[in-house]
Amino acid sequence: MGMPKLKMLKLLLLLTFTEICAAQNDITLSVFTVTSKSMTVQWSSYTGASSYKITATPKNTPGQPVFAHFSGNVVTGSVISLSPNTMYTMQLEAMDNALNVLSSADTEDTTAPEVPSIEQAYSKNSDSITVEFTEVSGATSYILRAQTESGDYFSEMVVVSSPGTVVKLKPYTDYRLSVMSVNSGGRSQPSYPIEARTVVMAPQLNTTSPNNASIVVTWPPVENAVLYMLCIIQEGSSSRVKLNTTDTTVNFNDLAAGTTYCIKGTAWDSEGRAGDDLTVCQITRPPSPDVTLVQVSPGRSIGIAVYWVLVQGAENYLVWTSNGQHCNSTADGYCSIVPVECGQNHSVSVTAYNKAGPSSPSQPADYITYPCPPENIRVEEPEAGNCSVVWDSVPMVEYYMAFIKRDDGTEMSCNTTETTCQFSCMCGYTYLTSVFPYNKAGSSPFADVSNYTTIPCCPQGVTIQLVSTETLEINWLPVKGAELYQTMAAQTNDVIHCNDTAPVCALSDLKCDTAYSVTVTPCSELRGCNHTCTPHTQKTAPCAPEILNMTQSNNSTYRIHITMPNTPNTNYTIKATGRFATHTCQTTNSSCELTQLPCGSSYDVIAVAITTVGRSLPGFSKTLETGPCCPTYVNVTQVTQAMTNVTWSPGSSARSYVTSLTSPRGHAKCHTLDTHCLMGCITCGTDYSVHLEAISSTGHKSECKYYGFSSGACCPTSMKLYRMRSYSLRVSWRSLGPQTHNHTVDLYGTGANYTCTAAAGSKHCDIEERTCGDVYKVVAAPVGQDGIKVSFCQPRTYSIPCPGNNAGMLISRGKRSVD
Repeated sequence: MGMPKLKMLKLLLLLTFTEICAAQNDITLSVFTVTSKSMTVQWSSYTGASSYKITATPKNTPGQPVFAHFSGNVVTGSVISLSPNTMYTMQLEAMDNALNVLSSADTEDTTAPEVPSIEQAYSKNSDSITVEFTEVSGATSYILRAQTESGDYFSEMVVVSSPGTVVKLKPYTDYRLSVMSVNSGGRSQPSYPIEARTVVMAPQLNTTSPNNASIVVTWPPVENAVLYMLCIIQEGSSSRVKLNTTDTTVNFNDLAAGTTYCIKGTAWDSEGRAGDDLTVCQITRPPSPDVTLVQVSPGRSIGIAVYWVLVQGAENYLVWTSNGQHCNSTADGYCSIVPVECGQNHSVSVTAYNKAGPSSPSQPADYITYPCPPENIRVEEPEAGNCSVVWDSVPMVEYYMAFIKRDDGTEMSCNTTETTCQFSCMCGYTYLTSVFPYNKAGSSPFADVSNYTTIPCCPQGVTIQLVSTETLEINWLPVKGAELYQTMAAQTNDVIHCNDTAPVCALSDLKCDTAYSVTVTPCSELRGCNHTCTPHTQKTAPCAPEILNMTQSNNSTYRIHITMPNTPNTNYTIKATGRFATHTCQTTNSSCELTQLPCGSSYDVIAVAITTVGRSLPGFSKTLETGPCCPTYVNVTQVTQAMTNVTWSPGSSARSYVTSLTSPRGHAKCHTLDTHCLMGCITCGTDYSVHLEAISSTGHKSECKYYGFSSGACCPTSMKLYRMRSYSLRVSWRSLGPQTHNHTVDLYGTGANYTCTAAAGSKHCDIEERTCGDVYKVVAAPVGQDGIKVSFCQPRTYSIPCPGNNAGMLISRGKRSVD
């Protein structure tokens, strides 16, 4: 075979081998289910396969492989005749018609353990059956299956070993039972079934104790039961009594009182099998207790304490009297009935209780209570100083004790079988009286107290104080026998202002600056009021003045005008309170002046009236605002001949300013919020007076005057520059205003600068020029009295040719012209 053909064959074989490897990975295999001797697998269909072969090979134990063939349209198959509890490797091969393997897959799993066998099954409870079976090798758990013959019940329960119990079954019912073993691979086939029946259920016992020596047990019939067995056991005893019966009611007699008995009941079926058992416990009723003592208890509320002997089995006790009162107790052996009626004769009985019911009542015990306190206790005074305590008669009383106590601590008493007791009484005292009745049980624990007060005396130590402008406080010493005090003033039409028990009263809402006659009248409910007491006079505080208006006398003085609502010669004080200071003035007239009030301040002004009685309330306040403060300085600077710049310091409380410069020749004014102002229309060489008006935000104004201002001397006009002779220049002008100022002339040329001075009254100035043909800037200005040259005169520019041309050329605005 030539080399080209050999290479082609090798390439063909390589491609075929690659396709086969890829095909082997296209099919899948998994275990569907296992039993003890079989394993069922499922796989994915492979295109082109005409049959499948499954081979089961033991993995960890010796043994022959087992295989099975299936057609190409099958995807599930089983391999049988396997060993229980054995790990197998399952291999799947997909083959074509020539039995060539197209693809393969494998997996591993374990067969289920061997099938266990049931040894016996029995029921001890009506809802369960216990199954005993043989345990097999390799089983990790077991499944118990229970089902009825009719198929209406099916249940599986997992247990780990034998025996196992199936629960939640019905009483007296037949069940078919089987068992399966389980390992990691799955479960085995069910064992051979066995039948078993549950037992009957227990009787539902109901117990009662009709008396302290018997217990009655009843229950509804139990289905499929033919016999019942009851067993009764006394608590704390090992003895027991059993009986069998077909009835559903049993009486146990001759039992101990107050003792607990437990009864167990069991039902039997016709096969002689005992069903469930149920135990209930029942206590018998307690025996009757014996009353040992009935004691009447003292106190504000009368009661009785009943004592008895505790009995066995009693949980609580009920005590009741023949008149229907009762009390309860647990294990104390006594209880109290509170309250009980006074002056009574009754009996009491005790009954013991437990869960079974009450015992028979004890024998009744008689008792008697304290007598009731007498009613309608009162004091009668037929004549002054001779009093008697009188009260109503009370039944079941042997004698009375009457007690009389005076409010100063003096006590009296009397012992009598009557209903009255005499004693000596005094005016102005309060007497407390009480009466206690007695009988064989003792005295009443309490008695009503009656008060009796003789007519009160007039109070002493009456004082009247003015506590506010229109309120009087009256104090006095308490009066014996007075229950309340009435306070009134004659000027109020004798209206009672206070009706109180306290020795103090306040008469309010009175008129100011008025004298009142005040009377304090003591009263008692029984004896009435004493209207013979002397009145006392007191005047109220003066009325509050009101501010009518406030006028300004000068920058720091204000006159305050007020009303005069009080009697003549009343003193009035007016106070102005500011942030940093207070100013006052006094007067007996309708006005007074507040002086030295600083500028830029605000004051609350009030007026108060003062008399020997006291001060009035302050009148309504009014706000006084002084004018804003004038600036401490004003500076006037002349900017040009007709314009000045005025500056000043800020004035306290001033918001705006009006500045004016005034002269006979005219005036200038400006209104600004700033502290400077630029003013025009100024006449040169004129004396001005300087005025400034400071205005506050509320419109208050302050007039401010300062030193005068003199405007600078007038700048010369019609100024000319021309040549006089070869090198002599002359500057001439026309002066405005008085001819009292010297003039200074400055020439600023490109080659040289020159200065000359002209005396007062002169209108020209000559200069010797050093060079010719120059351009000059000429400034002519007057000189003030202080020797300072006026600085605001404007320069002019001239061009002076060399000799031969006597005219000076004025250069103005970029043009040349002859001036």
